[in-house]
Amino acid sequence: MKPGTGPALVSLPLATPADVVAARQQVRRVAELLGLDRKGQTRLATAVSEIARNALSHAGGGQVRVTLAGRQLQVLVRDQGRGIADLDDILSGRKVFAPGQGAGLASARRLVDELDIRSSAQGTEVRLAQWLPAEPGGAQLQALAAALPRRGPDPVAELQAQDRELITSLADLQEREAEADRLNRELEDTNRGVVALYSELEQKAEELRGASEMKSRFLSHMSHEFRTPLNSIMALTRLLIDGVDGTLNTEQNRQVDYIRRSAQTLLELVNDLLDLAKVEAGRLDVRPTEFTVTDLFASLRGLLKPLLTNPAVNLVFDAAPDLPVLLADEQKLAQVLRNLVSNALKFTESGHVLVRARHDAPQAHLVFEVEDTGIGIASSAIDLIFEEFGQVEGRLQRGGTGLGLPLSRRLAMLLGGDLTARSQPGVGSTFTLTMPVRFGQAVAVPEAGPGGRRRVLVVDDEEVFRYVIRHIAQDAGFDVLEADNGETGLSMALAKSPDMIFLDLHMPRLDGFGVLAQLSASPLQATPVVVCTSHALTVDQKRALAAAYAIVPKQDLSRDGLSRLMRLVLSPGDAAPTLADDGS
Repeated sequence: MKPGTGPALVSLPLATPADVVAARQQVRRVAELLGLDRKGQTRLATAVSEIARNALSHAGGGQVRVTLAGRQLQVLVRDQGRGIADLDDILSGRKVFAPGQGAGLASARRLVDELDIRSSAQGTEVRLAQWLPAEPGGAQLQALAAALPRRGPDPVAELQAQDRELITSLADLQEREAEADRLNRELEDTNRGVVALYSELEQKAEELRGASEMKSRFLSHMSHEFRTPLNSIMALTRLLIDGVDGTLNTEQNRQVDYIRRSAQTLLELVNDLLDLAKVEAGRLDVRPTEFTVTDLFASLRGLLKPLLTNPAVNLVFDAAPDLPVLLADEQKLAQVLRNLVSNALKFTESGHVLVRARHDAPQAHLVFEVEDTGIGIASSAIDLIFEEFGQVEGRLQRGGTGLGLPLSRRLAMLLGGDLTARSQPGVGSTFTLTMPVRFGQAVAVPEAGPGGRRRVLVVDDEEVFRYVIRHIAQDAGFDVLEADNGETGLSMALAKSPDMIFLDLHMPRLDGFGVLAQLSASPLQATPVVVCTSHALTVDQKRALAAAYAIVPKQDLSRDGLSRLMRLVLSPGDAAPTLADDGS
């Protein structure tokens, strides 16, 4: 604001140290009469005293003039010295005053609302300004003029006033110190509570990891222990059925056949449990070899022929011409297809079970489809059939373990692919297995065009985590973009404008904190960002992630939870999600 142009409320010369005292007293008195509080009075008076002392010491004297500019009380201190050399550099911090010069200027600048300096070879002018509670009226200014003291400076009175100010300041400081001590004690108590909570969480997490490992070891051990007697039962029943020690009568033959089929069912359950335990424990190895789909289908025909007991159902294999050679684990791929076909035959009374294979060259993967004309599955039960021990009740449901489809999906994921299903009751079902042509090659995702499906960006240097998010998001109907480091992820986000971003924190080149900070300052600041991390976060780190939509521990990720999270984030009007007990 420009210096006040009205008449001076106070005008004092600066020629002796006593004039500095008088300037301090007069400025404080004016500030008091204009309604400034005690702290404001003290701050302005102290700043004027410092600048006036500088003018007297370095320029031999000058003048102090107090004016008004609306709601602003201004004090101008002028001198006729040689000015301040390199003032712009000094004010910008590029240069400092010589020792003994400019003392008090920095302190005065902190005490008042505004401080301006103009300097030339003809002298220096310093303007100090403080805002008043309200703009003074004419009557208040007249009362001010009458109330201003006309006597000279009173050093004793000024010293007493400074003593009172010092006592008040010390009392305020003591109160603040006491409050700071109290807050520090509360913060220490809170920190101890947080540390104890983190320790308890770490202990619980360790217990859960131990329980999971123990479960996997138990399943693996017991599965092996169960296999031996089951194989013995299978062998003995075969001997009895073959009549090695004598021919069985019709009833005995039927009973032995029941025993054999029950043992076969139990053996399949044990095998599935063992495979699931190995997958969960990360101990199921993938042994990729090169083979053709033609050879794979030929092998499956022989394996599945004993299951084709219903003459009203045709089992058809249809491989598109010129399919590329696959690099994958043939045994595990055959296991997945065998489970799908056996399920299809089980729930199809008439019609066909068709196994197709085609090459999706743009995406560099093969697509296997098992289509049946069976009883079908309600859309609400599609997720259930991929849950362990999950079964849909129906008239053709005869036993079963509920492990075949969950195991098939996990094996598909282990092979770098995915398994999805679509079905209509009374019409039939189609299960689609997507496999990369070469094991270890990520499945490419086409970029959504205008009006296409909504897009999710996954930024994580862990390929496994990107894969998990990718197949869950694709199952939920979203397209997926991937980046294996923060810089690429940020560039891709700015270029592709995804609808949602999954972000890891600890990555090379640019970590998740940096990505989130730059996204918050970009046109994508409104894009929901879900932070996924396997590390415990400090309070400061959580504050740095305040712009994130949600923070989800990687160990708590689940298919249902992530699907629900994506639907909530990308569906306007829904409430923000919270982490539920199921790990979502």
